Amino acid sequence: MQSESETVKQAASSVLQNLPDDVTWERVQYHLFVRQQIELGLADAEAGRLLETSEVRKRLDAAKSGASG
Repeated sequence: MQSESETVKQAASSVLQNLPDDVTWERVQYHLFVRQQIELGLADAEAGRLLETSEVRKRLDAAKSGASG
């Protein structure tokens, strides 16, 4: 997780430093995207914006029922 004192630029630099020298642009983009999504997920967890698996299943079932009717 990115610490409060770590900037986005520093986090991106850290990701890049851990990639091989022959990395492709596609892989760079992928790793930066994954890092961003992890950071967003951790922020959601800290803010209490998570759902239990059972609640997600309940909502999906309700959405499926509404879409087929």
